[in-house]
Amino acid sequence: MTDEQLLRYSRHILLDALGIEGQQRILDSHALIVGAGGLGSPAALYLASAGIGRITLVDDDVVDLTNLQRQILHTEARVGMAKAESGRLALAALNPAVDVVPLQSRLAGAELDALVGSADLVLDCSDNFTTRHAINRACVHHRKPLISGAAIRFDGQVSVYDLARDDAPCYHCLFPEAEDVEEVRCAVMGVFAPLTGIVGTMQAAEALKLVAGIGESLNGRLLLLDALNMEWRKVKFRRDPDCAVCGSAATAG
Repeated sequence: MTDEQLLRYSRHILLDALGIEGQQRILDSHALIVGAGGLGSPAALYLASAGIGRITLVDDDVVDLTNLQRQILHTEARVGMAKAESGRLALAALNPAVDVVPLQSRLAGAELDALVGSADLVLDCSDNFTTRHAINRACVHHRKPLISGAAIRFDGQVSVYDLARDDAPCYHCLFPEAEDVEEVRCAVMGVFAPLTGIVGTMQAAEALKLVAGIGESLNGRLLLLDALNMEWRKVKFRRDPDCAVCGSAATAG
């Protein structure tokens, strides 16, 4: 670490659980963030501020005026710009030492699989079940940790699927893929602006803990937030041995 880095990240280095070794692991890490919206914005900002070495920021959308109520990566001056590029500009202004790779794309298939394989962990900040399940399958395939968040109206949730562990459940264990699932979108239902900040920031915290090798992750635990009453609930869950994605039959195939 350079003298400038030692100074910049000194408040992390002062933490006994993290120290120079943990901060160096953060600097050496690569995070894939899928979604540069309400959740991806705070997640990316905190990962960049903490000095994570590379962020691949993926979003196929452009900045809209309605995004600005909660998507803090973006500004009114960048309305109409690709969200991935707008995010790159914001993160470069915050910490130019971070290598930010913007991708204006809706990931799927081989492209998604290759990107997940190249990253140390994945933050799912997307807003639809099709993408979430595709990300989960790729993370199971490559045994990469997945940090998943969601926010709608006043309700938020966050969990970790530490798929490098043999006993870890995957997203499909908790939310089985089904054709009859009704998508609930912010554009129709609305979302409380600070809620996305709370959930996205927690995703960043879990990501940093994982790459630094500290603490206990949310693996096997789902945190649910009712922001209107500011009440948290915790649900514990286990790997489903019959899971179509990570179960014994799936892995044997």
